[in-house]
Amino acid sequence: MDVHVDTQQPLLENAPLPQKTPKTPTQKTIRKAFKGTAHLAKLLPTGTVLIFQTLSPAFTHQGQCHTMTSKVMTISLLTFCSISCFLLSFTDSFRDERGKVRYGVASLNGLWIVDASVRIPVEEAPKYRLRFIDFFHAFGSILVFVAIALFDESVVKCFVPKPSEEAKELLVSLPIGIGLLCSLLFIVFPSQRHGIGFPLSRN
Repeated sequence: MDVHVDTQQPLLENAPLPQKTPKTPTQKTIRKAFKGTAHLAKLLPTGTVLIFQTLSPAFTHQGQCHTMTSKVMTISLLTFCSISCFLLSFTDSFRDERGKVRYGVASLNGLWIVDASVRIPVEEAPKYRLRFIDFFHAFGSILVFVAIALFDESVVKCFVPKPSEEAKELLVSLPIGIGLLCSLLFIVFPSQRHGIGFPLSRN
């Protein structure tokens, strides 16, 4: 008597591999926006970016802006953060004799220390003097913040609820262009300051 044995392969071996669902242009744009925001945020004071990203959805009501008050509050937030980025570009820090980090504001004579009880050594004061590149980085920081604001969907929807196709392309390309230009300029002309909200150096 012949016994016929069927040898069947596991079903998983014959199953076709799942294919990745292609991303829509909108999803690609959103992904680029998040990447761009994360990269540009490194060029700005941490606290300012955190304040903006925290308050922006609340002030704009997730981009709805039903009342004029919402728009005024959003404009006030953008103005405050822009001024903050500008002013904090002139701050710097150093370590005192005990190794504690001290912050100050750059001036023509050196560094004005926030804590008046501490003074920077006279021979080191010229290193902290106000320079032209400080103004360059200050205005550059404002442009970078503008790019981050344009990446924010809530802010864009608040002021441009129904943009045309041309406006959509502009709102996508403009912040990317600003971000690339400022990133390149900041690399070519780096700042030696480690002010409030910026990473500290080991020294």
